[in-house]
Amino acid sequence: MQQRVTTIVLLIGLCFGLSLLVSAMGTWRLPDNQQGYAPKQPIAYSHRLHAGELQIDCKFCHSASESSRHAGIPSADVCMKCHRYVTAPFDVMQQEMKLADKEKRKPEMIVSEELQKLYDALALDENFQPIEGATPQSIPWVRVHNLPDYARFNHQAHVTVGVSCQKCHGPVETMERVRQHATLSMGWCVNCHRDATREGINGRKVHASTNCSVCHH
Repeated sequence: MQQRVTTIVLLIGLCFGLSLLVSAMGTWRLPDNQQGYAPKQPIAYSHRLHAGELQIDCKFCHSASESSRHAGIPSADVCMKCHRYVTAPFDVMQQEMKLADKEKRKPEMIVSEELQKLYDALALDENFQPIEGATPQSIPWVRVHNLPDYARFNHQAHVTVGVSCQKCHGPVETMERVRQHATLSMGWCVNCHRDATREGINGRKVHASTNCSVCHH
Protein backbone atom coordinates (compact mmCIF):
# COMPACT_ATOMS: atom_id res chain seq x y z
CA MET A 1 0.00 0.00 0.00
CA GLN A 2 2.78 2.39 0.95
CA GLN A 3 4.62 1.60 -2.29
CA ARG A 4 1.49 2.37 -4.31
CA VAL A 5 1.06 5.74 -2.57
CA THR A 6 4.72 6.55 -3.20
CA THR A 7 4.32 5.67 -6.87
CA ILE A 8 1.23 7.86 -7.20
CA VAL A 9 2.96 10.79 -5.48
CA LEU A 10 6.00 10.42 -7.77
CA LEU A 11 3.78 10.30 -10.87
CA ILE A 12 1.92 13.41 -9.75
CA GLY A 13 5.23 15.16 -9.13
CA LEU A 14 6.52 14.05 -12.54
CA CYS A 15 3.39 15.32 -14.30
CA PHE A 16 3.61 18.63 -12.43
CA GLY A 17 7.28 19.00 -13.32
CA LEU A 18 6.62 18.23 -16.99
CA SER A 19 3.78 20.78 -17.09
CA LEU A 20 6.11 23.45 -15.70
CA LEU A 21 8.76 22.50 -18.25
CA VAL A 22 6.32 22.70 -21.16
CA SER A 23 5.06 26.05 -19.89
CA ALA A 24 8.60 27.40 -19.63
CA MET A 25 9.48 26.16 -23.12
CA GLY A 26 6.83 28.49 -24.51
CA THR A 27 8.94 31.47 -23.43
CA TRP A 28 12.25 30.24 -24.84
CA ARG A 29 13.73 32.55 -27.46
CA LEU A 30 15.60 30.62 -30.12
CA PRO A 31 17.75 32.50 -32.70
CA ASP A 32 15.24 31.85 -35.48
CA ASN A 33 12.01 32.03 -33.49
CA GLN A 34 11.50 35.25 -31.54
CA GLN A 35 8.09 36.18 -32.84
CA GLY A 36 6.38 38.51 -30.39
CA TYR A 37 9.63 39.57 -28.73
CA ALA A 38 9.16 43.12 -27.40
CA PRO A 39 11.93 44.13 -25.00
CA LYS A 40 11.61 47.16 -22.76
CA GLN A 41 13.72 50.03 -24.10
CA PRO A 42 15.74 52.57 -22.07
CA ILE A 43 13.46 55.32 -23.42
CA ALA A 44 9.81 54.52 -24.05
CA TYR A 45 9.78 55.64 -27.69
CA SER A 46 6.31 55.27 -29.19
CA HIS A 47 6.19 54.22 -32.84
CA ARG A 48 2.40 54.49 -32.61
CA LEU A 49 2.74 58.21 -31.93
CA HIS A 50 5.60 59.04 -34.30
CA ALA A 51 4.90 56.74 -37.27
CA GLY A 52 1.14 56.47 -36.70
CA GLU A 53 -0.38 59.70 -35.41
CA LEU A 54 2.36 62.03 -36.67
CA GLN A 55 2.92 59.95 -39.85
CA ILE A 56 6.69 60.35 -39.82
CA ASP A 57 8.15 58.20 -42.58
CA CYS A 58 10.23 55.25 -41.35
CA LYS A 59 13.11 56.34 -43.58
CA PHE A 60 13.29 59.78 -41.94
CA CYS A 61 14.76 58.16 -38.83
CA HIS A 62 16.10 54.93 -40.37
CA SER A 63 17.71 56.74 -43.29
CA ALA A 64 20.40 54.10 -43.85
CA SER A 65 17.77 51.59 -44.97
CA GLU A 66 17.93 52.96 -48.54
CA SER A 67 21.70 52.86 -48.86
CA SER A 68 22.99 50.22 -46.51
CA ARG A 69 22.56 46.62 -45.51
CA HIS A 70 21.50 47.79 -42.06
CA ALA A 71 18.62 50.21 -41.42
CA GLY A 72 20.47 51.47 -38.37
CA ILE A 73 19.32 52.96 -35.10
CA PRO A 74 18.82 56.73 -35.39
CA SER A 75 21.38 58.84 -33.58
CA ALA A 76 20.22 61.16 -30.81
CA ASP A 77 20.94 64.06 -33.16
CA VAL A 78 18.05 62.90 -35.32
CA CYS A 79 15.76 62.99 -32.28
CA MET A 80 16.96 66.50 -31.44
CA LYS A 81 15.86 67.84 -34.82
CA CYS A 82 12.37 67.84 -33.31
CA HIS A 83 12.93 67.55 -29.60
CA ARG A 84 15.01 70.68 -29.31
CA TYR A 85 11.61 72.35 -29.58
CA VAL A 86 9.14 69.65 -28.56
CA THR A 87 9.78 68.76 -24.93
CA ALA A 88 6.45 67.30 -23.84
CA PRO A 89 3.19 65.94 -25.30
CA PHE A 90 1.06 68.50 -27.13
CA ASP A 91 -1.87 68.28 -24.70
CA VAL A 92 0.41 68.93 -21.72
CA MET A 93 1.99 71.96 -23.41
CA GLN A 94 -1.42 73.24 -24.48
CA GLN A 95 -2.68 73.01 -20.91
CA GLU A 96 0.37 74.93 -19.62
CA MET A 97 -0.08 77.64 -22.26
CA LYS A 98 -3.73 78.09 -21.28
CA LEU A 99 -2.82 78.26 -17.60
CA ALA A 100 -0.01 80.74 -18.26
CA ASP A 101 -2.33 82.91 -20.31
CA LYS A 102 -4.90 82.86 -17.52
CA GLU A 103 -2.27 83.78 -14.92
CA LYS A 104 -0.69 86.42 -17.18
CA ARG A 105 2.76 84.86 -17.14
CA LYS A 106 5.26 83.31 -19.51
CA PRO A 107 4.64 79.58 -20.12
CA GLU A 108 7.08 77.31 -18.34
CA MET A 109 9.06 74.76 -20.31
CA ILE A 110 7.77 71.33 -19.39
CA VAL A 111 9.95 68.30 -20.08
CA SER A 112 8.42 64.84 -20.06
CA GLU A 113 10.12 62.11 -18.05
CA GLU A 114 11.10 60.09 -21.11
CA LEU A 115 12.51 63.08 -23.02
CA GLN A 116 14.52 64.06 -19.97
CA LYS A 117 16.33 60.74 -20.40
CA LEU A 118 17.30 61.84 -23.92
CA TYR A 119 18.63 65.20 -22.71
CA ASP A 120 20.49 63.52 -19.85
CA ALA A 121 22.14 61.08 -22.26
CA LEU A 122 23.31 64.01 -24.38
CA ALA A 123 24.46 65.89 -21.27
CA LEU A 124 22.37 68.95 -22.10
CA ASP A 125 21.15 71.57 -19.65
CA GLU A 126 17.71 73.23 -19.56
CA ASN A 127 18.79 75.50 -22.43
CA PHE A 128 19.96 72.52 -24.50
CA GLN A 129 23.57 73.53 -24.10
CA PRO A 130 26.34 71.01 -23.26
CA ILE A 131 26.89 70.69 -19.53
CA GLU A 132 30.48 71.61 -18.72
CA GLY A 133 32.45 68.60 -17.57
CA ALA A 134 29.68 66.12 -18.45
CA THR A 135 30.19 63.39 -21.03
CA PRO A 136 27.37 62.40 -23.41
CA GLN A 137 26.41 58.73 -23.21
CA SER A 138 25.09 56.38 -25.86
CA ILE A 139 21.50 55.27 -25.39
CA PRO A 140 21.60 51.47 -24.89
CA TRP A 141 18.72 50.55 -27.20
CA VAL A 142 17.80 46.86 -27.14
CA ARG A 143 17.80 45.17 -30.53
CA VAL A 144 14.44 43.60 -31.37
CA HIS A 145 15.08 41.75 -34.64
CA ASN A 146 17.99 39.32 -34.40
CA LEU A 147 19.02 37.05 -37.26
CA PRO A 148 21.51 34.22 -36.78
CA ASP A 149 25.12 35.05 -37.68
CA TYR A 150 24.96 32.69 -40.66
CA ALA A 151 22.12 34.64 -42.27
CA ARG A 152 22.26 38.12 -43.77
CA PHE A 153 19.56 40.57 -44.76
CA ASN A 154 20.16 43.61 -46.94
CA HIS A 155 17.74 46.46 -46.28
CA GLN A 156 18.86 48.44 -49.32
CA ALA A 157 18.07 45.60 -51.72
CA HIS A 158 14.54 45.31 -50.37
CA VAL A 159 13.69 48.99 -49.86
CA THR A 160 14.86 50.05 -53.33
CA VAL A 161 12.58 47.54 -55.08
CA GLY A 162 9.56 48.73 -53.13
CA VAL A 163 9.23 46.27 -50.25
CA SER A 164 7.41 48.14 -47.48
CA CYS A 165 8.80 48.20 -43.95
CA GLN A 166 5.54 46.64 -42.73
CA LYS A 167 6.10 43.56 -44.90
CA CYS A 168 8.74 42.32 -42.47
CA HIS A 169 8.18 44.46 -39.39
CA GLY A 170 4.39 44.42 -39.33
CA PRO A 171 2.16 47.42 -38.51
CA VAL A 172 4.86 49.31 -36.61
CA GLU A 173 2.75 52.46 -36.80
CA THR A 174 0.30 50.84 -34.35
CA MET A 175 2.91 49.60 -31.86
CA GLU A 176 3.50 51.48 -28.63
CA ARG A 177 6.52 49.23 -28.05
CA VAL A 178 8.06 47.58 -31.12
CA ARG A 179 7.80 43.80 -31.25
CA GLN A 180 8.94 41.18 -33.73
CA HIS A 181 5.89 40.67 -35.94
CA ALA A 182 6.94 37.85 -38.28
CA THR A 183 8.85 34.66 -37.51
CA LEU A 184 11.72 35.72 -39.83
CA SER A 185 12.42 32.03 -40.28
CA MET A 186 14.08 30.72 -43.43
CA GLY A 187 10.78 29.26 -44.64
CA TRP A 188 9.02 32.60 -44.15
CA CYS A 189 11.70 34.43 -46.17
CA VAL A 190 11.79 31.81 -48.95
CA ASN A 191 8.00 31.89 -49.35
CA CYS A 192 8.11 35.69 -49.52
CA HIS A 193 10.74 35.51 -52.28
CA ARG A 194 8.65 32.99 -54.21
CA ASP A 195 5.54 35.16 -53.92
CA ALA A 196 7.47 38.27 -55.01
CA THR A 197 8.87 36.50 -58.07
CA ARG A 198 5.46 35.15 -59.02
CA GLU A 199 3.33 38.23 -58.28
CA GLY A 200 5.82 41.10 -58.45
CA ILE A 201 6.08 44.04 -56.06
CA ASN A 202 3.74 46.99 -56.51
CA GLY A 203 3.12 45.96 -60.12
CA ARG A 204 6.84 45.66 -60.81
CA LYS A 205 8.29 42.36 -61.97
CA VAL A 206 11.19 41.17 -59.82
CA HIS A 207 13.34 38.10 -59.48
CA ALA A 208 13.78 37.33 -55.79
CA SER A 209 16.31 34.54 -55.79
CA THR A 210 15.96 31.51 -53.54
CA ASN A 211 19.59 30.52 -54.04
CA CYS A 212 21.19 29.63 -50.70
CA SER A 213 24.14 31.99 -51.27
CA VAL A 214 21.83 35.02 -51.33
CA CYS A 215 21.17 34.85 -47.60
CA HIS A 216 23.90 32.52 -46.34
CA HIS A 217 27.66 32.99 -46.43
